[in-house]
Amino acid sequence: VQLQASGGGLVQAGGSLRLSCAASGRSVSSNVMGWFRQAPGKEREFVASISWSGSMTYYSDSVKGRFTISRDNEKDMVTLQMNSLKPEDTAVYYCAADKRARTTYGEHEYTRSWLYDYWGQGTQVTVSS
Repeated sequence: VQLQASGGGLVQAGGSLRLSCAASGRSVSSNVMGWFRQAPGKEREFVASISWSGSMTYYSDSVKGRFTISRDNEKDMVTLQMNSLKPEDTAVYYCAADKRARTTYGEHEYTRSWLYDYWGQGTQVTVSS
């Protein structure tokens, strides 16, 4: 499975960006998908995830209420709508996928990087103040 993240860029604080993650090689339309980010000098951190059915979504406290994760299983794509961006959102954003299809986990597991087997190359998001 190859994951291609796109949509990053430079935006002013308060602005919006929409990240997309497209899968190829094998369908992940029935797999848990997530977004993580890594800022310079910091560890990679969880941002958002969505269950295989799309019925459950999870967010880090730092983005809750501003970011929205969604999926389009027909297109085998996951998006992250980011609104009210802040300078502290500046990071490389990675999409990731679980290799197990149609699998449900405990809530906290969706936020753990070890759950995800496939990772995209990352897309840079820079928010200026």
